[in-house]
Amino acid sequence: MIGSLRGRIASKAPPQLTLDVAGVGYELEAPMSTFFHLPAVGAEVHLLTHLVVREDAHVLYGFGSEDERRLFRGLIKVSGVGPKIALALLSGMSVAEFSQAVQAQDVSALTRVPGIGRKTAERLVVEMRDRLVAPQLLTGSTAGAGSGASPENEAYDALIALGYRPPEATRLLKAAGPGTHSTEELIRRALRSAVRE
Repeated sequence: MIGSLRGRIASKAPPQLTLDVAGVGYELEAPMSTFFHLPAVGAEVHLLTHLVVREDAHVLYGFGSEDERRLFRGLIKVSGVGPKIALALLSGMSVAEFSQAVQAQDVSALTRVPGIGRKTAERLVVEMRDRLVAPQLLTGSTAGAGSGASPENEAYDALIALGYRPPEATRLLKAAGPGTHSTEELIRRALRSAVRE
């Protein structure tokens, strides 16, 4: 899979852009949250990507932050929510706003996004509640394109990859204790606390 691209912006026509990477033009679709922070045509940019393979096309999506890509990947796993609706959600609200709406079960906030009906909004609240990173882990990790994810978010992703459910991963990271730790140290402390339980 193509995980990221660094290249020169050849064209922009929201929600699509073309990125020239060493002479190869990659067509991407991106949410407005990413578009707002893109430099002018001709400038270089680094975008995280997600490739969706369909019967009739391979579509590459570009994101300015790891939080946006993570939310996009979570959204397209929800029944009835495809990439188009996921892009609309990311274009209509920030990752933090979406997280707050889901945690508060604020269906009306979600239905304000074009293309999101009440049933879809209710399904999003139910299915995304346990998949979201705890709000305190989001702070400081929504910087612009090219910046790495925070150690807390990287540790969270690692715990999920190891098979922990999102609420368990969040709880273990809290148990790892306050302070500035590297990703590896956070994972080590979280796993130690899991063994002690």
